[in-house]
Amino acid sequence: MRFLRVIAVTLLVACPASAGQAAAEPLPAPPLPPVSGTFPPPGGLLPGLQQLIDQVIPPPPITPKSASPARPDTALSPQLAALRQATLPAPIGDSMFDAWPADLGELAEGQVIAYRDVSATTAPLMLMPIRRAVLVKYRTTDSHGAPSYATATLIVPAAAWTGPSPRPVVVNNLPIDALGRTCTPGYTLAHGLNADTNFTDFVPPTTHLAALRGYAVLIPDHEGPLMAYAEPVVAGHAVLDAIRAVRGLLPGEFGASRFGITGYSGGAIATHGAVKLISSYAPELADVIVGAALGGVPADYQILARSMNGNLASAVFMSAVFGIGRERPEILARMNNLAQWVATSRLKDFCGSSYGLVGVLMLPIDIAANIPDPLHSDLAADIYRVTGMADMKSATPLYIYNGEQEFWIPAEGARNLFREQCRLGVPAVYRSVLGEHVIAAVLGYPEAMIWLDERLSGAPAPNEC
Repeated sequence: MRFLRVIAVTLLVACPASAGQAAAEPLPAPPLPPVSGTFPPPGGLLPGLQQLIDQVIPPPPITPKSASPARPDTALSPQLAALRQATLPAPIGDSMFDAWPADLGELAEGQVIAYRDVSATTAPLMLMPIRRAVLVKYRTTDSHGAPSYATATLIVPAAAWTGPSPRPVVVNNLPIDALGRTCTPGYTLAHGLNADTNFTDFVPPTTHLAALRGYAVLIPDHEGPLMAYAEPVVAGHAVLDAIRAVRGLLPGEFGASRFGITGYSGGAIATHGAVKLISSYAPELADVIVGAALGGVPADYQILARSMNGNLASAVFMSAVFGIGRERPEILARMNNLAQWVATSRLKDFCGSSYGLVGVLMLPIDIAANIPDPLHSDLAADIYRVTGMADMKSATPLYIYNGEQEFWIPAEGARNLFREQCRLGVPAVYRSVLGEHVIAAVLGYPEAMIWLDERLSGAPAPNEC
């Protein structure tokens, strides 16, 4: 596997020749525990292993850089800013995804920066006639309130809409679950099928079913330009600004349309972030977004720290932590030297289908940290808080479902979200579905889509709180 080869090469090239070159600032390593004496050493085995890693493997040779005018890191030390820059996704040769506009700060949230007709590459993937497909690049906001950009693809079916109100739009938040820009649905729809196309871009066939129903479909690349996998604030902003962008670009066609949001697993991260940010970030969309259906819900990362660490899901979990670290570099500052080599290698552009297989190693995240027990640290507590978005009220009705036998994304998180939103007065429905993540995705899907279709048709949302 590519991951294992990269690890092996990393260990081989980590030699004293790179010592003395500027790198990210790791915490000073305490002395190694003595060979004799108490075993295991105080604090357990992994702290000793972390110290050994940083003493045996030097940091990668990263030259400190000045703050980028496009993405200023003025609050970071030169070493940490350089590390962060080295971990960002590589350009892919398409300015729609790569180019950082210089005047972002002058644009309003959701304002269109550029757009491109991608009907020729999208139509064959839809397997049905479409009127057009448009890749839209627009201004959004990162997790710290700074200007950023994102992309989304709007697909309009060929059949005329005959409903009594303007053509509705399904916002399909796909589970991108990846670190590289070629892994996004927008890249596939603009360039055609490729080695990095995600199977879940097409299964379940939400985009196709919605188009057959006559709805337009909006597919955001919700991880943003930094590919901040699993960061819900970034994703929520990108989703809401995608809706703003479509309404602004085609006001006569979609300015009065109903929008309904859906997402499962990684797509539920974006949906969860979006619905909780409507009131504070895009209050004008409160009456535009008529409902959101989300399943397999990773709403509480503290729960996932227990269920996904050190088992077959550990590679996915570590990739998510790293993705969040791209937006929140305090996480990067707690990576040890081995993790820094990996995070600045070609792995930083891998898609979920590549790194997901590495779970067979069942590595705990402790092996990548330079602090003991990182999942119970003050830093972890802060990340759990900001990503949990606790007590933020959804401004739209919710349909929440989760596999009752889920072992990696336990139903506890989805049930807690349902109870929280009921307590806050949101009309909500919760369905406990038989099965684990994949089986529940199949069994829970039909009712969720029926519920969303009813919202887009104008029916009032049921409340089962």
